[in-house]
Parts: sequence; C-alpha cells; structure tokens
Amino acid sequence: MRSFPVRLIVVSLVILAGLAAPAQEAPFKRQEDVIYGRKFGSALTFDVFTPRAKPNGAAVVMVVSGGWFSGHEAIKSNFLPWADVFTRRGYTAFAVVHGSQPKYAIDEILPDLHRAIRFIRSRAGEYGIDPERLGITGASAGGHLSLMQGVTGKDGDPQAKDPLDRVSSRVQAVGCYFPPTDFLNYGEPGKLILGAMPERIKPAFDFREPDAKTGGFRRVTDPEKFKALLRQTSPITHVSAQAAPSLILHGDKDVLVPLQQAEVMVARLKEAGVPAELIIKPGAGHGWKGMEQDHEKIADWFDRHLAKK
Repeated sequence: MRSFPVRLIVVSLVILAGLAAPAQEAPFKRQEDVIYGRKFGSALTFDVFTPRAKPNGAAVVMVVSGGWFSGHEAIKSNFLPWADVFTRRGYTAFAVVHGSQPKYAIDEILPDLHRAIRFIRSRAGEYGIDPERLGITGASAGGHLSLMQGVTGKDGDPQAKDPLDRVSSRVQAVGCYFPPTDFLNYGEPGKLILGAMPERIKPAFDFREPDAKTGGFRRVTDPEKFKALLRQTSPITHVSAQAAPSLILHGDKDVLVPLQQAEVMVARLKEAGVPAELIIKPGAGHGWKGMEQDHEKIADWFDRHLAKK
C-alpha cells in the first residue's frame, strides 16, 4: 500500500557562453526534523515547507505514510512534488512522520497525528498560519489517517495536564487518495480487511493491550475485541456533522483498496450533511501516471474550504 508514483525531477544544465544556467529555485524553504513529540524515548518529527512568496496564511499537513509505514526517506522520494504544489499556492506544508509499523499498530499511530496537529496549531504564530485553516492530505494509509483526523479531531481539554492537549486537533479540510475507510466491510459487506492485505501490511493490525502480569503488552487475539478495534480505527465509524469537508480521488481498477471504500465514505459524509466529493480515475489502479497533476485538484479543494473568511 505504500507504493505510489514518484515524480523524477531532472535538472538540465544549459551551457551558454561557457556558463551553466542556475537550477530553478524551489518555491519553498525547508526546515527539517522539528520534534513534535516523543514516544517511548523516540522523537516524532515533521519537516516544514514555507512558501517563498505570497503565503496565504493556511497550512496543509502531508501525512507521510504508505501501508502505515512512515519515515523521512519517503519525504524526499514522494512528498517534494506535493510540497511544490501547495507552497506555490501559498500554503505552508508540514510533512508529518508518525510512529511506523511494524513497531506500532494503527491504534497506536492515530494519537501521533492528533499531537502533530495540536503542535502545529499551538505554534501558528511562529509559522505564520491561521490556526483555524488547517488541511490534511495523504495517499492510501496516509489517506486513511487523513480521514481519521477529519472525523475524530477533538477540541482541546482546558483541564489537561499537558499544555498541548488543551489545543484542538481538528482540521478544516481533507483531500486524499485511495484510502481504506471501512475495515469490517472491505469491498463487500462482512469482509475484513486482513484477507485483502499483503503480508507486509498486516503488522499494522497487530493490536496489543496492556498485560497487568508482565507490565508489558499482549496481542489482541479475541475475535470480538479485534473486530471492535477494526471498527474503532475505521473512518466511516466516526462520521458526524462535525466532520471536515473531504475530497477523495480513487482509481476504479484499484485491486488493493477497492473503490467501494471511497464510495461508502463519501456517501456517509453526505448523509451527515458534510461537503464531500469523489473523483474517480477511470482505468487507474493504486496510484497512476501523472498523479502529481491531481495534487492541483486537492489544492483546489483546499482553496475552496480553507479560504480566509
């Protein structure tokens, strides 16, 4: 699930009068490895891409995730084209790396995104952004995590001990590609997602629970508990009228994440009165050639829903 097309940027050297023309300057300034939290002694980080010209005051969180794997190498290989599109529009972009499988299961990954949003919002002044104009995007597992943030973002708890938990983790718009949305009805009613996943993806569903005897964790093996966790980590479970406006792009030949996953999610959002759209890519699978051009469609969605009021 983590593979989707990588745009290769080739810089040609043009020789004129014996001098090489300078490479075109990127439309952003990049700050790497900002620590937004710590997890069992390890740092959680993101990179910041600040537009060089005409910032619009809004922000886009890019979820660095494929198959619920996450790492900094993916920022360079997959997310620089995204940052290029968004910063040219004036958005400040944040490439967020979360705790990765196989070390962490999905239910352990989700809190990382809440913390990242809270951290960014709490420092909105530092980044020159409006804390109430945050969008989120991702592809595949990153799309799943984006939608989860769109439907489960929470208001801050003014009584929380941790100052960051006093800050909202809500986002104001979601734009994503081919996301899993219903782990209990995957492609058809009653079909669990695990039967459709490659082996390398399955550790993301290796749910654990505290073991009082050992002080460690034990794997969840009870079928009903496991299904309850699948339900809890499915975006479709949490749709309400408070969900963020959401755009999904999905290929109709995707054999890894069925188109049905996008269709049922958009239908549920619309039932709740939430602005939602599905763009179907005819003949496309799990990623497609020229996909970077569709980043513009997501940017258009953010322009519509993150515009300054």
